[in-house]
Amino acid sequence: MSAFGSRRALRWLVPSAAAVVVIGGGAAAGTIIANADPSLPPRSAGQLLEDLHDVRVDGLSGTIVESADLGLPALGRMGAGAADLAGILGGVTTARIWQAGENRARVALLTSHGETDLIRDGANAWMWNSTDKLGSHLTLPIVPATPQEAADAVLAAIDPATGVSTTGAVEVAGRGAYELVLHPTDPASLIGRVSLAIDAEHHLPLRVDVYPKNATNPAVRVAFQQISFAVPDREQFVFNPPPGTTMSEGNMPHRAVAPAVLGTGWTSVLTARLPAATGAISFMPRVSGPWGSGHLFAGTVLSVLITDDGRVYAGAVTPQRLYDVISRHQPR
Repeated sequence: MSAFGSRRALRWLVPSAAAVVVIGGGAAAGTIIANADPSLPPRSAGQLLEDLHDVRVDGLSGTIVESADLGLPALGRMGAGAADLAGILGGVTTARIWQAGENRARVALLTSHGETDLIRDGANAWMWNSTDKLGSHLTLPIVPATPQEAADAVLAAIDPATGVSTTGAVEVAGRGAYELVLHPTDPASLIGRVSLAIDAEHHLPLRVDVYPKNATNPAVRVAFQQISFAVPDREQFVFNPPPGTTMSEGNMPHRAVAPAVLGTGWTSVLTARLPAATGAISFMPRVSGPWGSGHLFAGTVLSVLITDDGRVYAGAVTPQRLYDVISRHQPR
């Protein structure tokens, strides 16, 4: 939440959020030219990478639709929260977003069980869930950032071994865009390619498709269904608790403990410590090896290993890559 609403989030909160795990990989810019339609001048893959350095958006609002098929098995009956998570990982999810300036943002996540709202206005943030009618107010540190800084951080992680190409001009949410395609080459990666539709005027990604290897359909698609670059009114960021809402107060620490990232590029692995494993992961097959034992989810573009002592390792990598990583980083 500390970065929620900053201009750093503006660039990647939207469709690129789906590619946060994989975008850490990178690309060697090629010379293929996008076959733009008559309304868009040609752009090379290298020029499109440079465009991502130059996102200039003061505000926006729109509707995002996320669809995913990560190979999640049928989980049977679940509570509302677990069902919503399963829907995000293996279904279709809709969200409305509003962004204005560096520290003002709102996301309304719409699910089959209701609506969850996240609102930030400066140092104040609110979260509200329509299912249980619970609201929370948090005081956050302000973290100023710019799209340029966010773009620089992403592009600095680019791996020269990754191929880059363009496939032409496309239309997303009624806007002209160029399609940039990243092709990882590391055999340990589950990703075949990532396609980004970059708005021709504002250089903001309007759609991200993540494809498994040898697949013709994306495992994850996050795309604007509708978007406006007009700055939303201040009223959009005012939280008025609906009748019957139970509110709580809290503070967000200035220094939160963040998950660690092991490795670089497309085969980097995110690791964190969780509470001891419970029945919530019983659907995941049990695995063991010299590194220990736990439960493994092996999806189309994502592998997750949760050890019995509460460590989690996740990445767009093969299970063997997770085993290798955990063997090299065993806690002492």
